[in-house]
Formats: sequence, structure tokens, C-alpha cells
Amino acid sequence: MRIVVVGGGIAGLAAALRLRELAGDAAEIIVVERSDHVGGKLRTGSIAGEAVETGAEMFLVRERGADSAAWTLARRVGLGADIVHPASVPAAIAIGGALLPIPGGTLLGVPSDPSTLDGLVQVSDLDQDAGRPLLAPGEDVAVGGLVRHRLGDEVVDRLVDPMLGGVYAGRADLLSLAATMPGLHTAAHHHPTLTSAVRSALAESPRPAGAAVFATVRGGLSRLVESVAAAARAEVRLGDPVRELSRTPTGWQLAVGSTRDPEHLAAEGVVLAVPSTPAARLLRGVDADAASLVGALDYASVALVTLALPPETDLPTLSGFLVPASEGFAVKAVTFFATKWPHLRRAETPVLVRASLGRYGEEHVLQRTDGDLIGVARADLDALLAARLPEPIEATVTRWGGGLPQYGIGHVDRVARARAALPATLGLAGAAFDGVGIAACVRSGEGAADVVWAGLRQSRT
Repeated sequence: MRIVVVGGGIAGLAAALRLRELAGDAAEIIVVERSDHVGGKLRTGSIAGEAVETGAEMFLVRERGADSAAWTLARRVGLGADIVHPASVPAAIAIGGALLPIPGGTLLGVPSDPSTLDGLVQVSDLDQDAGRPLLAPGEDVAVGGLVRHRLGDEVVDRLVDPMLGGVYAGRADLLSLAATMPGLHTAAHHHPTLTSAVRSALAESPRPAGAAVFATVRGGLSRLVESVAAAARAEVRLGDPVRELSRTPTGWQLAVGSTRDPEHLAAEGVVLAVPSTPAARLLRGVDADAASLVGALDYASVALVTLALPPETDLPTLSGFLVPASEGFAVKAVTFFATKWPHLRRAETPVLVRASLGRYGEEHVLQRTDGDLIGVARADLDALLAARLPEPIEATVTRWGGGLPQYGIGHVDRVARARAALPATLGLAGAAFDGVGIAACVRSGEGAADVVWAGLRQSRT
């Protein structure tokens, strides 16, 4: 039996490992990745001699009230002893020239108790009980529209929008509630007010007192990528684009490699763990409706500017801060690595600061040279911190063009319909379908592997 995983990001690698665990040595598993490395947006680089993440920097420890798929995966591949957590240092939000603490008791900025926002935003008293649930059965809405209607514009503009922007680089008024806040979406079908729905959603995913929310791997997330790839014992083919996918009487055929002389690879099962555009292109020859549903997804581009500052640089005692779009800066989020991650602190090492730029619809901000983008980030940081930072020892720019999916209203339903239209031996996995973040991608990859394996077993009975 041969199973091909298209895409070597963490979702594809998680799918390959789950397939290996299910099939044992009875299957030949091939991972085909068009770039020159596996891991996708998980990649550890270096600056001024220090390891630094060039993409995602951490994963959720708990998800949906249980250990997250990423946390479980890291321990499963032998990295349990090297899992580290961020310091208990607050994060802030930049409003009106000040860095103000992000209030607790919110769900991506949506409060369970509006009184906790006093002094930060003005809350409209519109969240009244009308005697019926917030949402009708099966209804999905934009996050921003719901929160504006219930709590007012400032809650969205100063809290919810920057929080969602930090995760998705998207805008609250365009993002689906079902896709970005599934717990709140479920609760909104049963509760008559937004604040009561937030309280319910938080109660459904309790966090034990003192428990860490996030984690990473000592030495960098590339270690997680390498460990998962090794455990999967798959053949990994780099630099090989998959050009075509078609059905055969015994399963699937993939055209791999150059357009002039592609290799035709036969497989009984396939997992597509790629972004929406290549997934839709490959699905056109399988099911046109599924391809159209998958291809509807749009993306935002981001750039990460990392500065290595002199060791004596003085920064606020924060893990970082968010910047609302309404404040007028190109920078949307800032991370202070040495403050956030205790395992990175050493007196003699540079102070690493990372600024994230790029919001959906603001691609023009990124249409600058690396040098100009570094200049923009430095100018914004000086203004936001009300202090001139020293000349960096080194500065780097990492660009993720079309890197973050924008889940519009109805995204969850579209994905479900696409999957229902496909044969059971073809699975869809990754951020294009089931959520951004390492934990969501791992869960998605493992779920797709389970579907394909069940389809293969059924086809052989």
C-alpha cells in the first residue's frame, strides 16, 4: 500500500506520522514537498548568532479543554523533556501613546465582564436579553459585526481587531465567528447575550490554575519538525511540485516534478496538506464543486522584522504588545523574546525584538525593500515605546506572502461540503481548512490521516 502526503508542513508531517502509526510497516508513505525544506512556517533561523523562529514561535498547551494535539505530538516524538513555557509576564496593547495591560477574562478580546474594560475602551450598553439565542440554528456571522452590535465599536477596534490581527493578520469585520472562535459560536446558539456566551465558552475550556497556555521546544521548533519527520519514517521528496491529481481504478495518480517530463506516482490514498490555491488546482480533476469551495479562501501576507539589539538595551517588562490598526502604525504586534522566554536569557546575548507587519488589505505596507521595511519597523517601535532604540547589531526580514488564511463567513460549512464531496481515500489537511496555529494544523493532519486510513480499510473489505 502506498499513501502520498502532498505538503511537508507540520500538518502534512503529522498526517504522515499518524498514517505510520496506523499502518505500521505495511504502507509506503511518501511526503512530496515543493520547497527545499519540510516544516512550512515552522523554521528556526539565527540572528547575531542566536536561534530565532522565522515563523510561528509557540503552540497551545491545551485546546478544547484537553491537551492540545501539538503538546501531545511533541511528547510522542520524544521532546517532552525539552518543552519550555513563556514567563508569566503580561502583554499590552498600544492605545493613545501608552502600553496598557490586556484585560483578563476575554476571549480574543471579547469580554465576559465589560467592567474589566473600564479605562481601556468605552463599552456600549447594547447586550440585552431579547429572549432568544444570539444566533439562529446554523447561522455564522462576522466577529466584528456581532461584537459591534452588542458592545460597541471601541471593543472591536481597540481589542478584538488587534487580537485577531495578531493571530490571522485579518480584520474582525470580515472573519467568521465559527472558524475563529468555535467555542463562542457554539455558545451563541444557546445564550441570549454575548457576555453570557463568552462566559459559557470560557467555562467549556477551563484552564487549570497556574497551568501554562503556550509552549515551545528548547532549541527551536525545527527540532519538532525534524523529530516528527524521523518518526514518520516516510520517504520525503523535496523540490517536487505535484502538478496533477486524478482517479484510477485502484486509487490515485499524481503527476510530480517538471511539466516537460513529470513522474506519474500511483497511490491508494492521498492527503492534500497544502494551501487553498494549490489544493483547488489539484481537486479540479477530481470534483469541480469541491475545488470551487476550497478555492474561495483568501490569504493575508505578513512580514517579520527581527532586531538583535545590544545586550544592555532596556525594554518594558512585557512579553510584547499589540497595536490596533486605528493607531495608525504599520507594526501590528511586537514580541520581546528575552523577556517572554526565560530559557533564552543570558546576560551577554543580544536582546531580540520581533515586529510583525501586514494586515489584510494592507499589502502595500509590505511592498518595500527589506532595508526600508526595517526602517519602518524601527521608526514605529521608537514611537510606540516613546524611546529611541539603539542601533541593532543585526536585523532580518522574513516574508510570508499569502501566509495566513482569511476565514470568511461560512468557511466551516464550505470545508465540510468540500470534504463530503470527495472520496474517503482523499483527505484535506492544514491551515486552509481547520485553523491556524500549530495545534490546529497537527489536529487537522491527524484527522485527515484517520479519514484516509478508514477509507482504505473500507475499500479493502
